[in-house]
Amino acid sequence: MGTSTENVSVEQQLLSFLEERTKTPWTPDRDLFADGGLSSLFAMELVVHLESTYDIMVAGPDLQLMNFRTVNAMVAMVDRLRQAAGE
Repeated sequence: MGTSTENVSVEQQLLSFLEERTKTPWTPDRDLFADGGLSSLFAMELVVHLESTYDIMVAGPDLQLMNFRTVNAMVAMVDRLRQAAGE
């Protein structure tokens, strides 16, 4: 994945959000579930955060664990959903 300024911004925003909420530093490729960063309840909060912050709709096939496992995966999903919405 090429790193555009927008991707870095989304990445940094997500890392900041996660660190603020979990009081744990994260890297873009760290597995949030395997390392105990996300519970199922927090995962739903994260979906709401992504939808409201990036004006996207996460539904159906996008609600897969693989899309939320790492910050990199979430950035890719946000980019894909924004492109699909015509941004």
